[in-house]
Amino acid sequence: MHSPLELTLVLLAAAVIGVVLFRMLQLPPMLAYLVVGVLIGPKATGLESDSAQTRYLAEFGVVFLMFSIGLEFNLSKLRSMRRLVLGLGASQVVLTMLLTIPVSMLLSHWYPLSWQAGLALGGALAMSSTAIVSKMLAERLQLETEHGRNIISVLLFQDLAVVLLLIVIPSLGKNPTDLALALSVAALKITVALVLILFLGQKLLSRWFHLVAARRSQELFMLNLLLVTLGMAALTERLGLSMALGAFLAGMLVSETPYKLQVEEDIKPFRDVLLGLFFVTVGMLLDPRVVFEHWALVLGLVAAPVLFKFVLIALLARAFGSGGGAAIRTALGLAQAGEFGFVLLNQIDGMKLIDPLLGQAILAAMLLSMLLAPFLIQYSDVIAMRLSRTDWLMQSLAMTKIAAQSIATERHVIICGYGRSGQNLAHMVEQEGIGYVALDLDPDRVREAAAAGEHVVYGDAARRESLVAAGIHRAAAVAITYADTASALKVLHHVQALEPTLPVIVRTIDDADLDRLQQAGATEVVPEIIEGSLMLASHALVLLGVPLRRVVRRAQEMRDARYSLLRGYFHGQDDEEDMLERDAVRLHSVPLAKGSPAIGHKLGTMGLETFKTSVTAIRRQGIRALDPDPDTVLELGDIVVLRGTPEGLQMAEERLSPR
Repeated sequence: MHSPLELTLVLLAAAVIGVVLFRMLQLPPMLAYLVVGVLIGPKATGLESDSAQTRYLAEFGVVFLMFSIGLEFNLSKLRSMRRLVLGLGASQVVLTMLLTIPVSMLLSHWYPLSWQAGLALGGALAMSSTAIVSKMLAERLQLETEHGRNIISVLLFQDLAVVLLLIVIPSLGKNPTDLALALSVAALKITVALVLILFLGQKLLSRWFHLVAARRSQELFMLNLLLVTLGMAALTERLGLSMALGAFLAGMLVSETPYKLQVEEDIKPFRDVLLGLFFVTVGMLLDPRVVFEHWALVLGLVAAPVLFKFVLIALLARAFGSGGGAAIRTALGLAQAGEFGFVLLNQIDGMKLIDPLLGQAILAAMLLSMLLAPFLIQYSDVIAMRLSRTDWLMQSLAMTKIAAQSIATERHVIICGYGRSGQNLAHMVEQEGIGYVALDLDPDRVREAAAAGEHVVYGDAARRESLVAAGIHRAAAVAITYADTASALKVLHHVQALEPTLPVIVRTIDDADLDRLQQAGATEVVPEIIEGSLMLASHALVLLGVPLRRVVRRAQEMRDARYSLLRGYFHGQDDEEDMLERDAVRLHSVPLAKGSPAIGHKLGTMGLETFKTSVTAIRRQGIRALDPDPDTVLELGDIVVLRGTPEGLQMAEERLSPR
């Protein structure tokens, strides 16, 4: 019997090693968690016990994931998706359950299965993995795509359907009156929960968050966030609904407040760690002996349901207006089993509706299909292009339009994103007689700008084919105008692979990712906040009578030094209101008092760079020296101006303070 500490260490060590190996193989980390669960679970090596406490804790991973997804879907967006949620989602669940009944009747020749068992298994089969699919869509920036909206809509209805199924399945053997009563109670619970959360919660939550944020305490804000997320999940669980549904609704309500971005950052550590634990506990459910001893049955139970769901969902997506490619991507994202399917299967086992051996085989098949899910989603574009002629034609047509726009241009600028910054850039280069081709994913903007005669086409600049079609091999420069670091890094990766010497200009909001973007290949990074302050200072100097030539030279020196003197600033009490700045680079002054170990030593020997801090200036006897030399000998009374993150500044100050 292992102690809780030993079990925790085994779990952490296995997870870290597994994620490192899978990252090296460029595979999704969630696969590592599943494999770790299989290897250390009670049915394999037995290093970790599949305890109820562990599984309950792991459920919070799904809770925080659904909260994060809720942040992306405010109430107005959910209303606009009601046709997909109640139409596509309901059709998928109901048809899957009904079509499973005749299949179960066919299997009854080998295994004792009733129509009630078939209906219950259909409910379990209808579920898809909210945790896996939502996480991968978010990582691939596909939540706002057509197939992304389809998938999220179906997943939302599945979460609602689970509530009904958990009541219906135990009532399958009862008379119709009891079943109708159970369904009525479930419908009433759902209605009460939605009214309480969506109407009362919407009015109260914004005021409450404002009250908490006004206290200017990061600790209090974090505690309040956990209270709201878990409290809403507990409320829905108390009403007989899923915790995940309550968390999703809480996320939607928070998305209507000004604190959405801050909340999104704060929730990440809890979500990612607990979600990893959830996948580990799912892996623990697999019994490898069942897979080896009944491999043919297990493989059949993997292939048949995945293929069945793929065909059904693709046809339904087409019926609800999706194109061929989007329908295939939707089906690939939902073809696997889901975590709520395990809950329903456990209930079916408890009611003795199916043979225990068949139950273990179905469990193994469901888990294996979840292992397939990341690969199906990762290669969904390739599969859609292969299976859908219309998707291939649409992609080819898009590439042809981009190529047609760029074919007559040389030494042009490829503008990635045609928002306000992209349009201003296009107008300026056009006035200088320089050609450009702009790529944008907003069809309305592309249509209006193209009608006005501007050289913009619909295309994803993060795709290698789009850059090639835009004439990257003939281009003079690439400008990334949207302030999305993840997307910018994708573009930089492709540019480095295709034309590594091509200049790339990247726009960012601030300097947080400046070094990261430069290391990825950006020639110039333009942080809006710093560049704005530089222009403000330039205008002020001109108004104060400083010669224009000197002002221009000063500004250029700042840019040549990569804004080194402008990165970071002294924070005050008012800055605490903007909690997004809590980890930002800032400036901090440290006076060298008597007893400081730095006195009499050279600046370069203090090792401040180990804390990721740098010295921007030293003030001595009223005279300030900017960007001091590392050989500068520090003296008593010097004021050292440090630049770094709050954590780094604290450690650097301890290094310079008296012992």
